[in-house]
Amino acid sequence: MASERVLHVTEAGFDAEVLGSKELVLVDFWASWCGPCRMIAPVLDELAEEYAGRVKICKVNVDEEPALAQRYKIMSIPAVFLFRGGEVVEKMVGARPKQAFADAIEENL
Repeated sequence: MASERVLHVTEAGFDAEVLGSKELVLVDFWASWCGPCRMIAPVLDELAEEYAGRVKICKVNVDEEPALAQRYKIMSIPAVFLFRGGEVVEKMVGARPKQAFADAIEENL
């Protein structure tokens, strides 16, 4: 079951939710047909719970939001970007263990 803390973002809400956020934002660019994307989904749900109030976790479906995928030059998924103050501060492509995402979050908090 997906966490209620993970926010599904569309192009319409991206600037406000991600770029305008005062907190660190992790954005998972994914697609429903992507196996590795499905593998990391529960990991991101756990991180959303653990970092609640400190980090916003968002998902962007690249099939439904091609303009956002193009804007951030997404070539492979999953692509997990960290945004702080409207800027990309870290990019991770491909499935990673939970600790790799947690380490990136900690480095950027």
